[in-house]
Amino acid sequence: MKHLPISTLVAFFTCRLVIVHVATLLLAGVSTLGADEPPIKLWPQGAPGALGTTANDIPTLTPYVPAKANGAAMLLIPGGSYSSIYEGQAEPFALWLNEQGVTVFVLRYRLGSAGYRYPAQLQDAMQAMRQVRTHAAQWKIDSHRLGVMGFSAGGHLVSTLLTHPEGGEVALASDAGGVSARPNLAILCYPVISMITRPHELSRRNLIGTSPSDELVRRTSSELQVQPGLPPCFIWHTTADKLVSVDHSLLFATALQEHGVPYELHLYQHGDHGTGLMGTDHPWFRDLLFWLKSQEFLQMATD
Repeated sequence: MKHLPISTLVAFFTCRLVIVHVATLLLAGVSTLGADEPPIKLWPQGAPGALGTTANDIPTLTPYVPAKANGAAMLLIPGGSYSSIYEGQAEPFALWLNEQGVTVFVLRYRLGSAGYRYPAQLQDAMQAMRQVRTHAAQWKIDSHRLGVMGFSAGGHLVSTLLTHPEGGEVALASDAGGVSARPNLAILCYPVISMITRPHELSRRNLIGTSPSDELVRRTSSELQVQPGLPPCFIWHTTADKLVSVDHSLLFATALQEHGVPYELHLYQHGDHGTGLMGTDHPWFRDLLFWLKSQEFLQMATD
């Protein structure tokens, strides 16, 4: 009997897994072909401080609308070390959230690799939150159930949005002016937090440059910027993460604890950076759903 090469077997079983997942999404009434709506320009008249007019200079929101929406919405912020948008943390998670009935808006923000430094990224995140909240009725969203979810450097942008909701203020001519940019809850997945303690050097360099002032370093170290009254947070990390140390999540959770901010912290022993991306069998998915229901963001099961 002829034996197939290992590479062929891996490709075969990977294909089967993809087909099964696509079938599951179809049965759930979720589009597998991508967003139902075209990307929305955050700044129709041009982003503040824009360096050009290419795609790198035009941050966008891409809506993902579930077949059975429950009124909750999530701003989804992929990571990528502030040098790229890691698409593996965009559409796959948007579709997964759609399965839970959550309307999702994927943010593609300006990057350090394109010459943008802090607070350009915060400006984009603030504008995104305001746009979604302003047009909540149009999207059939409860404006009091608007969360934000970020991965890695996207988690840092989430933490910055939480702790500096005024830090990206610009003169707004749009109808989003004056609308709160603060989310009702936040999810931080293996986030970059500190620019001081075991910093992720690439994220730091792309965000604040090679010679930042001490004040800027402290301002962008979110563990130093926590204050009472922040919205509830769900944080998870693996202790084996070799790219972004678990110390980042511990520092942020400790600061939340000290200031009386509700939070839930999950540390998993195994798995490097990005663990849980390839399927929904990792326990963080289950833990997150339980937390979202406890926050009344999603409905608890009644059976």
